[in-house]
Amino acid sequence: METDFVLFPLRMIPGMDDFNPEKDEFLKEFYIPSYVFLPELPTSHPSFVPSCPVVVFINTQSGGQLGSALLVTYCNLLNKLQVFNLKEEAPDKVLHKLYGNLEKLKSNGDHLAAEILNRLRLIVAGGDGTASWLLGVVCDLKLARPPPIITVPLGTGNNIPFSFGWGMRNPGIDCQSVNWHIIMRMRVRKEGSCDPILPLELPHAMHAFQRVSESDSLNMEGHLTFRGGFWNYFSIGMDAQVSYAFHHKRKKYPEKFKNQNIACLAKVKIMKKTGHWEKLHVPNSIRSIVCLNLPSFSGGLNPWGTPDKKKQRDRDLTPPFVDDGLLEVVGFKDGWHGLVLLAPGGHGTRLAQARRIQFKFRKGAGDHAYMRIDGEPWKQPLPQDKDEVVVEISHLGQVSIIATDDCIAKSVYDVSTQPDEESTSGDSDNSYSEERKNFGAADAFRY
Repeated sequence: METDFVLFPLRMIPGMDDFNPEKDEFLKEFYIPSYVFLPELPTSHPSFVPSCPVVVFINTQSGGQLGSALLVTYCNLLNKLQVFNLKEEAPDKVLHKLYGNLEKLKSNGDHLAAEILNRLRLIVAGGDGTASWLLGVVCDLKLARPPPIITVPLGTGNNIPFSFGWGMRNPGIDCQSVNWHIIMRMRVRKEGSCDPILPLELPHAMHAFQRVSESDSLNMEGHLTFRGGFWNYFSIGMDAQVSYAFHHKRKKYPEKFKNQNIACLAKVKIMKKTGHWEKLHVPNSIRSIVCLNLPSFSGGLNPWGTPDKKKQRDRDLTPPFVDDGLLEVVGFKDGWHGLVLLAPGGHGTRLAQARRIQFKFRKGAGDHAYMRIDGEPWKQPLPQDKDEVVVEISHLGQVSIIATDDCIAKSVYDVSTQPDEESTSGDSDNSYSEERKNFGAADAFRY
């Protein structure tokens, strides 16, 4: 069991400008000395070892003025070097430098550095996009002992912290949040309406890269591949369109935002069993598809719900678990369809549960589609002539997230969530379960 975590109260403590951890019994449990962050400083040897050393990342652009106020609060409660403004410092560079310093100190016999490596926790305050950014960074670093993370709601969309029960004090369990990998391949056109995506249009979680498999049919000059990851959901269609419109303040031009028919936009394939792709039937009435990992969407609604025993048996469906290696694929017909989520037991159109999903966009389906990852929308150009745009989502890894005892996100390994024999689908794959259980424990990040 991990050490219980307590979020610092949002209050200012007089006299904290020159913080001395020896004078505060509570705050010293979270304190990290300055020499850990600044190797040029002389090494100190404090007698006290903090039980829960933390590093804090805050998106000061989230939550109106609250983000900036929260930054000041944490800087007063902790060593200022423990608190980082994401507007000024990227988390990957911060963590890479920090872990490098800790490993070097540990190799020189520093006992405190070794304990901090074992006990470190991360706090990220922001919206879903900010949380997804930090979770992805930790996953990409492939640490031998990834630090548990707590997500503090501070944005417009707070589905990730809501799923893990945040807002409640004194959480005491760790859940594993699964990261899904998304790849998008497209031809870059030099002219016409299908322009390449501007770098500034992409969410933090998506970026271009050049390493494409030699056997890939799109491995040729003039093509780009984008990769990224998400923790909660990926969606295509009207919900992403509305989000994009809001994101770019386009309420003045409603005529430009028509609902999109997903079945006309793309061919959709899913993989339920390893190595076997199958076509997913998408009804013509579906205007939006959400690929969901956590049971929270659009401010705490659960589009998948919990299938009853008959549907679990007849359609081979299961309740949503955050670490079962399955995405819940849900469809919506229109904006009114989303209102059913407000009713007890309400849910969207359950299309499938899958380990992988692929969208292949057709020629002439339209000029663009609207997509969204963890609250971050973009406008995706669609193919012209014989070109293709392919979006593929697969399981990537997982990190530890600190959650409350009564959070809505459930683990497949939690005994209390196990279905009885009558509701079990019978589709077991022990080798894959073991693979998922160990995924993310990579040992490649070394100094």
